[in-house]
Amino acid sequence: MEMRSINTYRPYWAKRFGNSKMLPMSRAEMDALGWDSCDIILVTGDAYIDHPSFGMALVGRLLEAQGFRVGIIAQPDWQSAAAFKVLGKPNLYYGVTAGNMDSLVNRYTADRKIRSDDAYTPEGVAGKRPDRAVLVYSQRCREAYPDVPLVIGSIEASLRRIAHYDYWSDKVRRSVLMDSKADILLYGNAERALVELSHRIAKGENIAEITDIRGTAFLRKQIPEGWLEVASTQLDRPGTIDAVIDPYAMEPALEKTGKSCATTSAEAVNAEASVNVIQIHRNPLVAKPKADRTHQVVRLPAYEEVAKNPMLYAHASRVLHLEANPGNARALVQRHGEREVWLNPPPIPLTTKEMDYVYGLPYARAPHPAYKNAKIPAWEMIRFSVNIMRGCFGGCTFCSITEHEGRIIQSRSEESVLHEIEEIRDKVEGFTGVISDLGGPTANMYRMACKSEKIEKSCRKLSCVYPGICENLNTDHSALIQLYRKARAIKGVKKILVGSGLRYDLAVTSPEYVKELVQHHVGGYLKIAPEHSEENVLSKMMKPGMGAYDKFKEMFERFSKEAGKEQYLIPYFIAAHPGTTDEDMLNLALWLKRNSFRLDQVQTFTPTPMAMATAMYYSGKNPLRKVTDNSEEVPIPKSGSARRLHKAFIRYHDPNNWPMLREALMRMGRADLIGSGKKHLVPAWQPVALQVDVARSGKAMQAGKLGVAKRKPASNNTTNFKFPNATKKR
Repeated sequence: MEMRSINTYRPYWAKRFGNSKMLPMSRAEMDALGWDSCDIILVTGDAYIDHPSFGMALVGRLLEAQGFRVGIIAQPDWQSAAAFKVLGKPNLYYGVTAGNMDSLVNRYTADRKIRSDDAYTPEGVAGKRPDRAVLVYSQRCREAYPDVPLVIGSIEASLRRIAHYDYWSDKVRRSVLMDSKADILLYGNAERALVELSHRIAKGENIAEITDIRGTAFLRKQIPEGWLEVASTQLDRPGTIDAVIDPYAMEPALEKTGKSCATTSAEAVNAEASVNVIQIHRNPLVAKPKADRTHQVVRLPAYEEVAKNPMLYAHASRVLHLEANPGNARALVQRHGEREVWLNPPPIPLTTKEMDYVYGLPYARAPHPAYKNAKIPAWEMIRFSVNIMRGCFGGCTFCSITEHEGRIIQSRSEESVLHEIEEIRDKVEGFTGVISDLGGPTANMYRMACKSEKIEKSCRKLSCVYPGICENLNTDHSALIQLYRKARAIKGVKKILVGSGLRYDLAVTSPEYVKELVQHHVGGYLKIAPEHSEENVLSKMMKPGMGAYDKFKEMFERFSKEAGKEQYLIPYFIAAHPGTTDEDMLNLALWLKRNSFRLDQVQTFTPTPMAMATAMYYSGKNPLRKVTDNSEEVPIPKSGSARRLHKAFIRYHDPNNWPMLREALMRMGRADLIGSGKKHLVPAWQPVALQVDVARSGKAMQAGKLGVAKRKPASNNTTNFKFPNATKKR
C-alpha cells in the first residue's frame, strides 16, 4: 500500500496569499484577501463554522494549506443557479457536499415526518437545505458553469456510491454518480484522495482521466484492458430462490463470447425458469491461483438486478462489506444501464502525523461572522469538545461509521490533543473550564489496532469485537488513561467529560480505565448503548450480549461508590430493528422494568443507505452470512403499527401507551402481565385525564398518523445522535 503523505506536496502557487482568518463567503471577502478568483469552491448544506468537526472547514483549511484559494458557499438558495455564482467561476472545480449529515436523515424522522428544526442552521431553522442535497447542488453547479469539473463527497454521497435502498422513497436508487452527473466521487475520509486530486487537476490533468486514486468512484463505459473481472457470485454464491432467475447464469463458453459475466442469455433464462432453480457456474477466470489482486475487479450484480431482486441486493451488500479492508480490498464495478460505476479500493488511513497535521490547521474555531450572534445548535454542542480519533471496528449493522470512516482506527498524538484543549481554553469564547467531550465515533478505541500488521492487512472480518473480542486486537487502554490524566491537569481546565459513545465490552478489559473514567470523567450520568436485551436481536446488530453490560455496570457502581459519588448509567435502545419480534420487545420492556429504567426518548430504527441492517430490512435476509434460499429469514417490523408498538414497549411506563400494550399483551397470550403488581408490566386501569387523549390517539394510530421520535444526529458521524434522557427510580 504505497502512499504519499498529505503534507509533502509542493504548494500551489497561490500559497503566496497566505491563510485567511475565515474562508471567504462573498466577493467582498475575496477582494479583501486580494483574490481575483477562487481555485476551488466548496458548496455545503451546513452553516459555515470554522472548526475541524465540520467537514467543509476541515476540507477547506486542508486545501488552503496546500496553497489553493478556497471559497465557501454555505446553504445556498437552490431554486436557481444565481447563488452558485456569487464567488465567480472556480479555476479548478466545485466540491459539493450535503453537509455533516445526510440531508434526508437531517430532515425526516424515522417515520418520514418532517422535523421542525435543523441543528446545523443558524437558530436551528428548518428547510435551509433541499432533500437529496448532493443531487440538487450538483445540478445547480452544472447550470452555473457547465465546463467546471464537479467533485462530490461527504457522508451523503459516500453512502450512496453504489445502487442503494432508499427508505424515504421505498425503492432501490441508482448510484449518486449517475443522478448527480458528477465527474468523480470521493468516499470515506477523503483527505488523501482530495489532496492528490486537487494537485493533479491543478497541473492540467483531465479529471475524466484520473482513475487511479484510492477512495474514489467514477463512471466508465467498459472495463479497461489488463483487469481480471471476478463475478461476486463466485466469491459468495447466492443459493436457490423460488421464482427468481439468476442474472449470473452463464453458457459454458460465455467467456469466449466476450459478454460481461453480468449478462444472462435467453437460453439460460428459459432453462433456469423451467426448473425454478438458480444455477451458478464457476467462472474460469477466478481459477488462477496467484492472480494480482491489485488488478482484479469484483463485479457486483447490476443496478437493474438488485432493484428487482432483494436477495441479490443482500448479496451485493455482503460482498461490498467484505471488500472494505484497505489492505486487501479489490476494486468493485456495478453496471447501471450502459455505464459502469467503478469503485477503487478504500483509502489508506491517515497516520498519526497526518492526523495531527489536519487538526492543527489554523481554524478560527467559530461560526463565520456573517451569522452575527445567531445560535447554531450543532456548534453550541461541540464548541468545547475535542475529537481524538476516527473510525470504528465495531461493525454495528445499523451504523454507517464503518462504511464511511473505515474499521482502522486513526488516532491523533497526545501532544496534538493537549494543544487543542489549550487552544479552546485560550481562544473559544465562553469557555468555563469544562471540556464537554474527549472522544470520537467511539470514546475508548483510541490507539487500538491489530497486534499484527500482516494479519490486519489480510483480515476480512466485519467486526473486531463480535461475536467476541478478537484475540489479535490490542485492547490496551493505557494511552487513553494517560491522555485523560494529562488533559485534566492542564491549567485552566476544571473538568474533562467523556460524552462520546463508549464500547463497554472493551472497557471491561481494563478495570483501571473504567475507574479513571467513572471517578473523573462522568458528570453524574453515563450513557451507553446495549441497544437490546435479547440475543437473537443483538446478533443482527452485531452487538455484545447483556453479560458485558452487567459486568460494566458492576464496575461502574463499585468505582462510583469508592469515589463517594452518586452516578447513574443510562442505557439506550433501538426499537423496530430488523430481526426484532413483538416477544423480543416485550422481554426488553420486562428487563427495563426489572432494572427500574424509564426512558423518555427512544430511537426507532431508520434504514440508512449501505448499512447491513438496511440490507436486512429490504431483503428479509441476513447478509452477515452467505445469502441463499435457505439462509436465515429475518423478521422485519415494517408496518407503522409494529414500529409504534415496539416503541411503546420501551416506554411501557407512559400511560398513553397502556391501551396499545394491553391489546398487544392479550393478543400475545400474556394477559398475566396486566395488573397493578410488581410483576405486571401495565395496569388494567387508565387515568381519567388521559382517556380522551388516548381515544383520540387510537383513532390517529388507526389512520397511520402518529410519528415516532428519533434521536437527531449532532456531528459529522452519521451515528453520533443526541442521547436519550432517562430517569432511574430509586
